[in-house]
Amino acid sequence: MKRTRFSTLVMTGLAALALAGCGSIVPSSSDRGSPSAGASRAPYSTPGTYIQRPPRGLSSAQQNVVTRPQDAACLNALGAAGADFNPLPDTYAAPGCHTLGSVQLSSIAGDASSFGISNIGPVRCEVATAFGQWTRFGVDRAARQILGSPLARIETMGSYACRNVAGSNRRSAHARAEAIDVSAFILEDGRRISLIDDWNGGSRAEREFLRTVHRSACKRFGTVLGPEYNRAHADHFHLESAGEGPGTGFCR
Repeated sequence: MKRTRFSTLVMTGLAALALAGCGSIVPSSSDRGSPSAGASRAPYSTPGTYIQRPPRGLSSAQQNVVTRPQDAACLNALGAAGADFNPLPDTYAAPGCHTLGSVQLSSIAGDASSFGISNIGPVRCEVATAFGQWTRFGVDRAARQILGSPLARIETMGSYACRNVAGSNRRSAHARAEAIDVSAFILEDGRRISLIDDWNGGSRAEREFLRTVHRSACKRFGTVLGPEYNRAHADHFHLESAGEGPGTGFCR
């Protein structure tokens, strides 16, 4: 569904952010983002920013959001992949807490249908792209092959939250909108496969499914933490930052 609130966001420069996250111990990671070589510029709006001409896949309303030039290629790829999302303006909440180049995801396109996402807040575009690829190629296909039913929805415990890593003075990746916590998967046949109930307590097929999607996440994210990492992650997968290639991430 296209949203008309983006013109308001351009005039006010404010966004309503949903603060959510986990209380886990998360290894630190650096802010990542690469400039788009072919970005085409429109007239400057405010110092240091300009209104980007709309990448393919964005609605006429979405083009009105003030975006950084280096985010154009990512928005283009996310839109071309069929995701339903709203790009958000950059915001700064506190030292180390910001949403830069972030989007609000509503649904992700799959091979034959779209998948809903519950309880997710702002998330950096690169992370949203990796999340979409994982959902389509890792989760849905595993659900059909192992459990015999397509995916319908992913339940999350949130994304952006201005907070530190538990027990430290370091900002969590959640404080940069670079992490998503996934707690359960809803299938089209009505089954709910959750980390807390089914990682160890589910059927053989459900346990295999959860471990398969965990391995798949490790190929697409820089940091993946789950029930094998510590008790704090017994009920969710922590998916953080887009991966930079095989062997470069932290997967537990």
